[in-house]
Amino acid sequence: MVHVAIVGTYGSAGVAVADELRERRDEFTDDLELTLIDDGDPGGGLCILRGCMPSKDVLSAGEHRYLARHDDRLEGVPEADPERIVARKDEHVSNFAEHRRSHVHDLADRDGVELLRDTARFVDDRVLDVGGRRLEPDYVVVATGSVPNIPDLPGIDEVPTRTSTDVLDATAFPDSGIVLGNGYISLELGPYLSEIGDVDLTVIEHDERPLEEMEDAYGETVLDIYRDQFGIEVLTNTDEKRLESTADGGVRLIAEQTDSVEREGGGDGEGDGERAGDVEEITVEADELYCFTGRRPNLDGLGLENTQLEPGDGWVTSTMQARDDERVFVVGDANGREPILHVAKEQGFAAGENIVHHRRGEACEPYANVPHHVIFSGLGVYPFARIGHTPATAAATHMDEIVVTREASSDGVFATKGHPEGRATLIVSADDGTVLGYQGLHRHADVMAKTMQVVVEMGLDVREVPKRAYHPTTPEILDGLFRAACAELADREDCVAETDSANMIP
Repeated sequence: MVHVAIVGTYGSAGVAVADELRERRDEFTDDLELTLIDDGDPGGGLCILRGCMPSKDVLSAGEHRYLARHDDRLEGVPEADPERIVARKDEHVSNFAEHRRSHVHDLADRDGVELLRDTARFVDDRVLDVGGRRLEPDYVVVATGSVPNIPDLPGIDEVPTRTSTDVLDATAFPDSGIVLGNGYISLELGPYLSEIGDVDLTVIEHDERPLEEMEDAYGETVLDIYRDQFGIEVLTNTDEKRLESTADGGVRLIAEQTDSVEREGGGDGEGDGERAGDVEEITVEADELYCFTGRRPNLDGLGLENTQLEPGDGWVTSTMQARDDERVFVVGDANGREPILHVAKEQGFAAGENIVHHRRGEACEPYANVPHHVIFSGLGVYPFARIGHTPATAAATHMDEIVVTREASSDGVFATKGHPEGRATLIVSADDGTVLGYQGLHRHADVMAKTMQVVVEMGLDVREVPKRAYHPTTPEILDGLFRAACAELADREDCVAETDSANMIP
């Protein structure tokens, strides 16, 4: 018998491992014994309970209000009801979580599967204590997700601090707030606090602009939108130094701001040079502090100190096996590699497959994926999407690439929708026309991401991609990119004409 224990079964990665192992159970030479372990209350996984789903639920309310406020053809601004926003979010989350729990409980009803609703802790290598019960499985899968990363900043324990979880449950808001961190959490929840909570926000941005992996114009566009459309003050080139409590119970941040920055690579996203310029100490005061400083693997209390496992850079390999113990697999946010739901699921499937391979004495297969990211910036009105290569990552491979960019304002449909801001970029191989990557920061970029995922992951030649979106629709921005890339290819006469189709239906 082969015994596999999965710690963190309600999450997307953990349940994916369980599903994959059940699907492949006949490939084992021995019977499969599966122990599912989760102490979540009520249980349902991070994405469902405190991440992807509830955040998009509340953002939708902010989006609707913003769209009405932004349109000068309409009279009045809808009044937000935070209690109703949270109540609807909670109802949806409860339904989503119940669906996930039902699936896990159905698994637990199968022969050879047991669900333990308790806390697991390593007491030795691949030896678990689960509520006083000792388990010695052949394989252990760690799928414990992530928790908010609170910076180790002097004074942070003395001031009122909120995380993304607090914002999702908030029905009352302070007059003002300081935001630490300007990654995806801040880019999504900052406008929500401004739009729904009417919070006067000051955001601390370490770099010269957000989206530092992209061309400068992307980050500049985000800054313009956040400052002009949402009234958010973003302090760039700024590093927080310490925090103090104010006399009225608020928060005081002391920071250092550099007046200019020079980076290797000319500020095109290719380098990480040192800052240069005068440094000024600044002070910002507000009612509350929001820590949107990312997430870290949830490994606290897991007892890893009782094993040979040493978390850190490179501690989980591409096969999802722990570097220090090939019979321990770490998937999803817990491995710190790429905390995104679809990646967590794919890693779970890969781990399940590799447990079978390992048991059979076969080589384990590395997991690799094409980057596929979406940030619902600007309440999802101005989402940022990235598929595949960026100009910087393509250049780093020393391939011969073509990079074309199109402003959203070049297509009239964006003006008709009242949102001409933004841009999109296409990266194409100059050798054979293969589409290597796409990035967009504009209305509906999130839904175009799926189309471009298909184009990139299938390795389509830009000359063979149809270039006739229905007019007027926002995907016309893609047509413009395709045409521009074709025009730069030496054999552009071979491009598919706008009226051509492989299988046109009369």
